[in-house]
Amino acid sequence: MPLAPEYFTADMVRALPDDGNRYELVHGELLVSPSPRVRHQVVLSRLHVALAAICAQQSLGQMLWSPADISWSEDSLVQPDLFVVPQEFARSERWSDIRSLSLVVECLSPSTAKHDRFQKRKHYQQNGVPLLWLIDEEKRFVEVWTPESLFPVVETRRLVWQPSPLTAGTSTISDGATFEIDLAELFAP
Repeated sequence: MPLAPEYFTADMVRALPDDGNRYELVHGELLVSPSPRVRHQVVLSRLHVALAAICAQQSLGQMLWSPADISWSEDSLVQPDLFVVPQEFARSERWSDIRSLSLVVECLSPSTAKHDRFQKRKHYQQNGVPLLWLIDEEKRFVEVWTPESLFPVVETRRLVWQPSPLTAGTSTISDGATFEIDLAELFAP
């Protein structure tokens, strides 16, 4: 039986079978995770509805979810749980046209926590994603990361996103473009 390659490319990952697993790649390392749990999807669904509303109201870009093929190099391809594509890329028809993200959300699960916290988090930071939320729905908190963060800010009460015109890809954001969500609401049964 042939051994699997130790170093993958984005094209190799795109060629993998559609078998229910999520395949991602960070600096040539293949990350494989199974389908998420129901609770994971409930939390993400609530957040998606709220974020999509402010993105549409304030022209902040397009709120999307995975599966997706966000690839900024030949040895990386990630599938963030939720993400905001800046307005300048909002009408892109190919994943390869999306060159930046304004916000990334990953909901941790037992099978993804290590990859999300380390490989993927560093990848997002290195690629200048202005804001990353790592949601721990079991412990009911969110780690907030920026590109320059060495350690996260841990939020237990409220999440806030104040996109700037640069991160949203537009200069027409109104002064009131602030997104807030109470974590008790997000994590409600």
